[in-house]
Amino acid sequence: MHIPYQAPTPLEYFAALVQSDEHFPLLEAVTSLAQDEYPELDMEQVLDDVDQLLARLKRRLPRDSVPLQRLRSLNQFFYRDLNFGGNVNDYYDPDNSYLNAVLRTRRGIPISLAVVWMELAQGIGLVVRGVAFPGHFMVKINLPKGQVVMDPFTGQSLSREELSERLEPYTRRNALSDDFEVPLGLYLQASPPRDIVARMLRNLKDIHTSQSDWQRLVPVLNRLLVLQPDAWSDYRDRGLAHAALGNSAQAVEDLEKYLLCAEDPLDIDSIAYRISTLRRAKN
Repeated sequence: MHIPYQAPTPLEYFAALVQSDEHFPLLEAVTSLAQDEYPELDMEQVLDDVDQLLARLKRRLPRDSVPLQRLRSLNQFFYRDLNFGGNVNDYYDPDNSYLNAVLRTRRGIPISLAVVWMELAQGIGLVVRGVAFPGHFMVKINLPKGQVVMDPFTGQSLSREELSERLEPYTRRNALSDDFEVPLGLYLQASPPRDIVARMLRNLKDIHTSQSDWQRLVPVLNRLLVLQPDAWSDYRDRGLAHAALGNSAQAVEDLEKYLLCAEDPLDIDSIAYRISTLRRAKN
């Protein structure tokens, strides 16, 4: 009997991409985030577009170029010739997190620009990693004479003083100064690919939550829970989004899971009350 081929759903495809940390395809996983917003997205075309950029960049490089030369050529190509840069006019546009849109408009936020930039950097043999710096994603480049930390929004290299200055509002807000001062190096640790994708999804989560766009929020939370299955507060937030959409059964299931698994939740009473309200509405 012939069984017709069933293409995976966007969520199943994403789950297959992110199941292992050993060979985590960062560019493909990040590209796939746009499938919820762009159901007809041609994934192969987007990945091919990045390959084409890399081929153009490689043709510019002398064979014997040293890492610093390669870094300068990449930044000239990416920021000046192609004119990639931060979307200062509409920073909270969800398209800034979708690589198909970033490649089309050449505008994004630090983390989405970093993903494309790092793919090109690795393609020309540079040793680069993403850095989950508070409030603003960075990249770091290991060169023979030391490490460079760069702002992917602008392509600007940052000194230790400039990094400390950028960190100061965060440390002040979180009371991490004075006796509890944390060394700068701790904020510059490499971010694993799984964490980079999670940070991109959390950016989208914040945007959709701030706009009460529950319809768009649920698919983002579905992906977050595939990526980080024990992020219990995401079950709560998905449950509340389902409740807002009138999906009482899914809402109760998620909220009960949150109460069962989360350690010492502060909102236990309000969530328990919400569950009983949803149950009454169902009956």
